Amino acid sequence: VHAQTEGGRRSQRPVLLLGTGAMPTVNLNRDQLFAALGRTYTEEEFDELCFEFGIELDEVTSEKQMSSKFLGAGEAAPGASAIDEEGDDVIYKIDIPANRYDLLCMEGIAKALNVFKGTSPVPAFQLVEPADGVRQRMTQRPETMLVRPFVVCAVLRGVKFDQARYNSFIDLQDKLHQNICRRRTLVAIGTHDLATLKGPFTYEALLPEDINFVPLKQTKSFNAKELVEHYKSDQKLKHFLHIIEGSVVYPVIYDANRTVLSLPPIINGAHSAISLDTRDIFIECTATDLNKAKIVLNTVVTMFSQHSETPFAVEPVDVVDAMGAEKTYPDFMTRVVEADPQYICKRIGVELEPQKMADLLCRMQLRTQLGSDGMLQVEVPPTRSDVLHPCDIAEDVAIAYGYNNIKRTIPPVTTVGAQQPLNHFSDLVRQEVAMQGFSEMLTWILCSHDDNFANVLREDAGKSAAIVANPSSLDVQVVRSSLLPGVLKAMGANKDAPLPAKLFEVGDVVLIDDDKDVGARNCRRLLVLYSNVKAGFEVVHGVLDRMMTIVGAAKGGDAGYTVEPAAEPTYFPGRQAYIVRDGKRIGVFGIVHPDVLSKFDIVNPCSILELDLEPLMSA
Repeated sequence: VHAQTEGGRRSQRPVLLLGTGAMPTVNLNRDQLFAALGRTYTEEEFDELCFEFGIELDEVTSEKQMSSKFLGAGEAAPGASAIDEEGDDVIYKIDIPANRYDLLCMEGIAKALNVFKGTSPVPAFQLVEPADGVRQRMTQRPETMLVRPFVVCAVLRGVKFDQARYNSFIDLQDKLHQNICRRRTLVAIGTHDLATLKGPFTYEALLPEDINFVPLKQTKSFNAKELVEHYKSDQKLKHFLHIIEGSVVYPVIYDANRTVLSLPPIINGAHSAISLDTRDIFIECTATDLNKAKIVLNTVVTMFSQHSETPFAVEPVDVVDAMGAEKTYPDFMTRVVEADPQYICKRIGVELEPQKMADLLCRMQLRTQLGSDGMLQVEVPPTRSDVLHPCDIAEDVAIAYGYNNIKRTIPPVTTVGAQQPLNHFSDLVRQEVAMQGFSEMLTWILCSHDDNFANVLREDAGKSAAIVANPSSLDVQVVRSSLLPGVLKAMGANKDAPLPAKLFEVGDVVLIDDDKDVGARNCRRLLVLYSNVKAGFEVVHGVLDRMMTIVGAAKGGDAGYTVEPAAEPTYFPGRQAYIVRDGKRIGVFGIVHPDVLSKFDIVNPCSILELDLEPLMSA
């Protein structure tokens, strides 16, 4: 993507790998944005500023044009004729990196650009105790663990809303709900007028029939069951009903007077609705992911604390969780990331002094000091949850330095692209086995615990396979430690296919290895299956001999390997053997045990060869 700059040259836009998913678009009123930035820009000047900061001015439109697109090309918005072209507000649509949650509103973008330009200092966020010295308190009941197990809270005091700020406040919540909150499944935000409520608050989970309140924008009271039915025809809220509809109990938040604040993640109560007259805001986030909840709460309070009576001050709330432990939120999660200046120079291709890097990082809202050992000590504020690794620091240095200021150079080394040796060897193996009349298969690397162990008559010693911590179904409980279960499962599903069945797969299995930093390693294997009215043990043995000859393991009269009796319960006794090369077992072949075949609903006998490929690469 290129952009025309003022000087007429074409500048290359950097490709920033900042998270996944589509980039969110923020619609900002041009005049309000320029007022927040302290000066006006031409369209070209502002586009260049966005480029320098790492965001993109995607489109310049107007409220009238946006209304026309929404209502249809041939339809005008109601009252549109009363608005003359000159009075129509100009809207800037700005694309934001998906993991920069601090840039999803006017306040965040304006503050970030002002700090970047050097016209505003890096904000210092602080927790301030309430004037009466008594914090608000939220107590979580144990039954909430059944539906949404986490809640975090905060208070903003003395907020001054006008219509633009109010709209930005609501829009930020919508953007967060669509982005990091994953359509409210991970986190749901509730904001309330604290003047209408009385603490302490309780977070409970009750039967739907026992929850009664007047929801936002309604005039009559519903119980939660009736409310779910009512909102099934609502174009917006119907998409969130499934999150709790199947639960026995529904989450609900009460104040000391048993006034309902919200039924998360569906709707807030009308009693505590935010308005332009609201000054004190109580913010609660219920969640299934505590870390995401803390990030969302930090984002909301840091963006709008600049409108508080004391700028950038947030009042903490004590939260007693379901286990009785008391914690204080917001947890600003401020931390220090250490970065090596040489690592940064190598990454961006520019030699910079450490102090220069520190100054550049301050323009990206990252206060930085030089350690006694020459390392950069980068303080990551609560607004920058996207900073996870020194490579993120290097990226911010490059942005602040300017991509156009990095000279284009020819790499000092000449290389030729090629496959990884193991992948190239695997392709050669695939080609050779296919030429012997076998058809290739590709099966899932995740499988059920039973398929990996019980169904192939293998015992789980507790350290035999990598376990998935939170499997979405019974079919994805473990990472396969053998190619056999997947191929047998496929064979059982195709038992009516014509005989003989000749199948193979080349793929990775994962084995537990305490010597690796992650506790496991990948192992590339070949599995060959032959099935007919007779077992065909000699067929898979022939494939093994051919493979050893092709890879050069067989020399002179030596086959390049030996076999020794095996006693694997997966295979028929006396019809199985280990493959040994250089004193190490590198595979096994044999006739599959009838009990294993019955578990996979296979009616004909099968012979299997499973062979490690990596030891053969050095043959």
